[in-house]
Amino acid sequence: MGFIKEFKEFAIKGNVIDLAVGVVIGSAFGKIVTSLVEDIITPAILNPALKAINAENLSQLVVPGTAIKYGNFLSSAISFLVVAFALFLMIKGINKLKKPVPVAEKAPAGPTQEELLTQIRDLLKEKK
Repeated sequence: MGFIKEFKEFAIKGNVIDLAVGVVIGSAFGKIVTSLVEDIITPAILNPALKAINAENLSQLVVPGTAIKYGNFLSSAISFLVVAFALFLMIKGINKLKKPVPVAEKAPAGPTQEELLTQIRDLLKEKK
């Protein structure tokens, strides 16, 4: 019975549940980013740009006489940049939607150490 109890305590810990929620939300957010890139950014921006330079199919770009397919590398690099840019835009938009954290007002500044020492000195002088 100790094994089952130990597993139950592990599975119900807050950290495990938070991690599970994070994975599920991350997976859903990944689908949103993928859709944004594949369905909006690539057809609207990337495809016309590639057509303008006559490079619609990057994977066919190779170094003549070798098996080096630099087109695949270029395609991966461009995909990374597009995904990174899409994530940047999404996070920037989400951050604008967040409520600003209220700034705690500073307590009125009290007397400085020098002022306190001056007051103590003056009080000691008065007592003499």
